Amino acid sequence: MQALLARRAASSGLRAGPPQLSGRFGLLLLVLISTYLLSAFSTGKLLGDLQVLLFLAVLLLALRTSPLPRRWTWLVAAVALVGSAAAFGASVTGTGVGEGASELWKGLILLVTAVLIVRRILARPTVTVQSIYGALSAYIVIGLMFAAFYTAIDHLGAGHFFANGQPASTQTFQYFSFSTLTTLGYGDFTAAGNGGRAVAVMEALTGQVFLATLVARLVAAFRASPEPAPPVSARRWPPSNARRGPVRSYRRKPAGDGRRTSSRTREHPARTSRDLHVDGRGASTGADSATPQK
Repeated sequence: MQALLARRAASSGLRAGPPQLSGRFGLLLLVLISTYLLSAFSTGKLLGDLQVLLFLAVLLLALRTSPLPRRWTWLVAAVALVGSAAAFGASVTGTGVGEGASELWKGLILLVTAVLIVRRILARPTVTVQSIYGALSAYIVIGLMFAAFYTAIDHLGAGHFFANGQPASTQTFQYFSFSTLTTLGYGDFTAAGNGGRAVAVMEALTGQVFLATLVARLVAAFRASPEPAPPVSARRWPPSNARRGPVRSYRRKPAGDGRRTSSRTREHPARTSRDLHVDGRGASTGADSATPQK
């Protein structure tokens, strides 16, 4: 069967590409939740530097399930590796410009990751549990992306990011980002500058549109999806919905039943011992009962 398909593809001028991986986002969602929890409960600067590598791993996981061609997948992975190495080196320097550039690179990596995840979800023909996992993963990626942009504004800007001199750290930026994304609006942290406020408004709009369109649509389609029909093992003939006529029996009837006799039997009845006589020459001839004797 595979050889036949290969011949047809060769005759039509098509190239058989590698089999596409089905989108599975359970591992990606687990990595994102672990990354957020590690950032929330860690106070050291080392984890902030290691976030570049963690976000690179998230991007590689998203590439693993993306429908991109193999050439583009390798190209994006190579650029991400080189850029992440440069961003890690800039973050280790400890300068404001270096840390700001590293945070910008984190935001760009997460932006590409969110686009790949959403594109893979929309490309799926049916809505499954993996589609829901992918939507939740994209939602967390968007929150981490805006947190990285807020941190970059804080490092590259002139003044403080938060009003009233509130402390700015990785934990507070992530807290402010997810509060804005979900439109909770606690009010304990507010952006002081116009740049931070503009980005916060964009994040609030993105969170509302994402929840009201993509996630709600996926959940509704997942609940309304019909159950697949059981596979048919063998073809039945005649079909169950076809009208059946009277059932005829093909059993051999007993020999004594003479109600129906075939035309062959009526034309040539069976011979008996009386129909045979021996002539004077010693030849045995049979008198046909259907022919009158003289």
